[in-house]
Amino acid sequence: MIHLPPLPGAPRYRGEGIDSILAAARRDLRALTAGGADGAIVENMGDTPFSKHAPKETIAAMTVVVQKLVEEAQIPIGVNVLRNDGLAALAIAAATGARFIRVNVFCGVAFTDQGVIEGEARTLIAARARLGVDVKILADVHVKHAAHLTTIEEAALDAARNGPDGLIITGIGTGKRTPPEKLQAVKQVTDLPVLIGSGVRIDNLSTYRDADGFIVGTSLKEDGRLDAPIDPARVQALAEAIAGLR
Repeated sequence: MIHLPPLPGAPRYRGEGIDSILAAARRDLRALTAGGADGAIVENMGDTPFSKHAPKETIAAMTVVVQKLVEEAQIPIGVNVLRNDGLAALAIAAATGARFIRVNVFCGVAFTDQGVIEGEARTLIAARARLGVDVKILADVHVKHAAHLTTIEEAALDAARNGPDGLIITGIGTGKRTPPEKLQAVKQVTDLPVLIGSGVRIDNLSTYRDADGFIVGTSLKEDGRLDAPIDPARVQALAEAIAGLR
């Protein structure tokens, strides 16, 4: 993960300017690349408290940052626009050449700290076809920081039939461990790739041996602090541990 600091217009933005934001993103991209990450997702993590759909100034700022990272990156770049703006993420990806997006509530309903969020799978799939871009969609199942009405098996079946390219499962919050039983439950009902989306660390990695990938943020930061820069040594150690699973 490349967690952006507060962007212009966000409640915690203090006028740092886009150059400062871009410098931090470039620093983290360099750390991920040096450590052996296979890709990076750019996310407006600093924009808390989030709105359901991102304001125009957020989309504009993220487009600038993602464009610069795509131009410089040696690894694929993805986009996640919080809290749940898949259409904005897709538009940014289409404009910049980013390769994939993450959508927190792809289909169904989630009860979140932003209120009730409904998925927009059909609109998103139709927009991708209309734009004519090969942008992969990774869809969360029982996304973190939310409550859900269905079982995770039912949610995975529903997500899969709406046409994403992969599924993501998480714990209850950012940096919180994903229960291994969630992975087994979802793998039993779909052939789509399933990624672990929160709480991955070297000391619990072996419990996710059947996962198809890992999205990691907090544990790669200096001292494991969410607001800290990414530590390339932590990235390398985790990358080597993942390679050892194969």
